[in-house]
Amino acid sequence: MKKKDRAAGNFEAAAQKAPRAAADDPAEGPPGARAAPSPVLPGATLPRDTADGEAAVPPELGGQKLDGLVRRLFAVSWGRARQLVETGKVFVDGAPITWGEAPVRAGSTVSLRLAAKRPSKGGLPREAVVFFDAHVVVVAKPAGISTVPFDENERGTLDELVRALLEKPPFARPGQRGRANLGVVHRIDKETTGLLVFTRTWLAKQSLTAQFRSHTVHRRYLALVHGQPQGGTLRSHLVADRGDGLRGSAERRPQGRHNDGQLAVTHVEVLERYPAASLVACRLETGRTHQIRVHLSEAGHSLLGERVYNRGFRGEELSAPRLMLHAAELGFVHPATERPMRFDLPLPDDMERVRAELA
Repeated sequence: MKKKDRAAGNFEAAAQKAPRAAADDPAEGPPGARAAPSPVLPGATLPRDTADGEAAVPPELGGQKLDGLVRRLFAVSWGRARQLVETGKVFVDGAPITWGEAPVRAGSTVSLRLAAKRPSKGGLPREAVVFFDAHVVVVAKPAGISTVPFDENERGTLDELVRALLEKPPFARPGQRGRANLGVVHRIDKETTGLLVFTRTWLAKQSLTAQFRSHTVHRRYLALVHGQPQGGTLRSHLVADRGDGLRGSAERRPQGRHNDGQLAVTHVEVLERYPAASLVACRLETGRTHQIRVHLSEAGHSLLGERVYNRGFRGEELSAPRLMLHAAELGFVHPATERPMRFDLPLPDDMERVRAELA
């Protein structure tokens, strides 16, 4: 068992031995049972369930998941900790975080704001639509939303939310009735923010699909990565399983023999350097699944917030509230007017905060 796994196991064992409180979580004990809370760490102002409070994450808890930290820092049950996170009552360094699995760095301030409003699940705000006409719609995707359903049971995905917007004024097409037509031509990861284009007609989908296949669509991402990478071009053939169950680059074969996998090309430009990290721009020449994440990880500079591809990194892991990747620029030829279209989107607030802390 790895050291990290063993520590997690010890923590779970300790939690099982401790008395449990069940007032807000039926799975944690019989009704009416009341138990001693988890020990409150020094520096925490204890809110319980009736008042706001905050605490700094001590070094020994750095990198732990948010819901577990809320339980430890504020002496609440597991059920209450998850509820507080999911309903938008928990803030990390001033930003609301609703993902309980988010790792939190040591020194971050975790706050409870019980009066904070529950995040809306009713749909995207109108401001998320960057551009629309009768043929295409360009949107700014927030973090935490899948582009399309992973399985038939997943709800609240970006395509569903965009379609709901397009069924209402001012986005609905003249004479539109019933379900809005929406075509998916590319995707970005669930925790990635940034620009995507959807199509509204069959002809527009045919045009955009052809542009993506011919690699003429302009896509530029901004990423915060570990260490001090060198600018240049990363080129490899990506396979679904490199031998460890994860996507990765196939081994190079002797000259003249065809490599396994799909060709992937990423052009990297270093924009800013910090003591332990860098801000880089990645322009995609191809668009393979997890291409940027895999290429930078294999180069030894995994993204901050990366929990899957950490193959080549050997230094201190810097935590972040999510994967620090943002689709900042998108350009294509309009499928009807044939005019070049170019859109850009600045870094979101959470990436700006992490960037400022790194400097």
